[in-house]
Amino acid sequence: MTGFNRRNFLLAMGVGAAGVPLLDLDAQAIASTAGTTLDTTAAPIGTSGYRRLQAGPGWPVVVRGDLVAAKPGREARRQALASFVQFSDMHICDAQSPLRFEYLHPVMGSSAHRPQETLTAQGSTALVKRVNAVQRGPVTGRKFDFLMTTGDNTDNHEHIELDWFLTVLNGGRITPNTGDSRYEGVQNAAISTFWQPDLSGTDDYKAKGFPQLPGLLDAATRTFTSPGLDIPWYATIGNHDDSVVGALPDGLLDGWYTGRKKIVGFGDPVQNAKVAQAFHDPAAVPEAMAILASGGVVRTVTPDDRRRLFTTGEYVRKHLPTGGHGYTDANADGVDVFYTFRMAPGVTGISMDTTNLAGFSTGSIGLHQLNWIERTLRRNSSLYYDWLGLPQRQNVTDELFVLFSHHTSQTMGNVLPDRRRPLDPRMNGEALVNLLHRFPNVLAWVNGHTHRNVITPHRHDTPGRGFWEINTAAHVDYPQHARVIEVADNGDGTLSLFTTLLEADAPYQVDYDDRSDEALASLCRELTYNDLHSRTDPLGTPLDRNTELLVSVR
Repeated sequence: MTGFNRRNFLLAMGVGAAGVPLLDLDAQAIASTAGTTLDTTAAPIGTSGYRRLQAGPGWPVVVRGDLVAAKPGREARRQALASFVQFSDMHICDAQSPLRFEYLHPVMGSSAHRPQETLTAQGSTALVKRVNAVQRGPVTGRKFDFLMTTGDNTDNHEHIELDWFLTVLNGGRITPNTGDSRYEGVQNAAISTFWQPDLSGTDDYKAKGFPQLPGLLDAATRTFTSPGLDIPWYATIGNHDDSVVGALPDGLLDGWYTGRKKIVGFGDPVQNAKVAQAFHDPAAVPEAMAILASGGVVRTVTPDDRRRLFTTGEYVRKHLPTGGHGYTDANADGVDVFYTFRMAPGVTGISMDTTNLAGFSTGSIGLHQLNWIERTLRRNSSLYYDWLGLPQRQNVTDELFVLFSHHTSQTMGNVLPDRRRPLDPRMNGEALVNLLHRFPNVLAWVNGHTHRNVITPHRHDTPGRGFWEINTAAHVDYPQHARVIEVADNGDGTLSLFTTLLEADAPYQVDYDDRSDEALASLCRELTYNDLHSRTDPLGTPLDRNTELLVSVR
């Protein structure tokens, strides 16, 4: 037996040695760039201050031969193997929740407060509409096989946010409001450190050019309908889906969520800094809890039991009635929140759980899960390498693999014990990269968390052992990108992964008096661009956007 080097899989799938198809794999069906960033992208008007958006030129495909060189003539030989869409970091947000830390935004930036946070459900629904309209990979023309959302589906880890998230993707009516029938939050509290869209007075945001938009909060909290996705979808869990505001362990402040007391600030900036420190320093947590217990500037809000926190088990179980979206009864206790699924014939997806219930935003992976991933990869790899780097061959059916997680290889340094498996050693991102290098049939690791577009080649001295890490920006922040990923065989000893970014199906600019659902989605994008704490270069470079990523199959 010759062993697997990605080529055995292609022969088994009916692609001949010269790339001639032995069976039809949805070959070159109606490829179109319409509705993608290959055609049009959002572009700011002007050069400074608050900037509105307009249609700008599309971005071309950049060929990346970091792992293996591209060969001429591959376009004529190309056969599509899989086509899917990635959502990430939707942060569907209950902006009126009593336990939020908006007042820390001068210290912590947009992770504490965003001017667009009342519009997250409408913004994500516009992305759903875009996926339904595009339908196919723009390069190969293959119909989308599925969509994967790579975590931080909710913002505050509340039951009502999880309900809204599921309805955005499954379809149905959403009323993005909690508590009173009218908005009760920091954006109509007449506090100058927050944008007050309904009020005529000045604030820190209007001083930077943000407009006054009377009636926006009423419109943002009214009922609307999501059409839901027309394709199957799968879910991966993120730190905001299992920790208080994505960083603090449950059990410290849970009762605040369903209460009536909402802290909207502290008069002392030193106290703000001490509370903010608790989000990344375990030693700072006790003092931060004491500061919160002491009060501060408090707004009384209407209690709502729907704001209660969900456990990881409840997160899984809420997915099960509509098909599970990858999760099964085996995941229902919330301990092992990872699974495999069939992406396309001969291509397996692995959804990982890189969150840590010890708290803090960074992630890691338990040795128990790492061993499960190794067994999964070994089961369908006729050639792999052991920990000593020695090749191992076996007579099994080969599969190609794509892995999904919330965290990236560079944001997996939180090795504190997770209470779900307290004796299980936690491993960092380097350990996972080293494992994946041992299996030549791993094509890519797809993730989120950073709110930036970044594509990283993980090279190896043996070219067939290299793979790509594809990190996609957030829906809650600019540029609100989803990403299409198409896998194709080039018939020349290489595979190509095409990564094409999608923008929300909403106008780039609307009249400021328009309060339609489409206008709210448009304003959501405009506000993300102008957020005072907008992340540096979230678009990434051209190497991180629309690309062709080559991998070797020899």
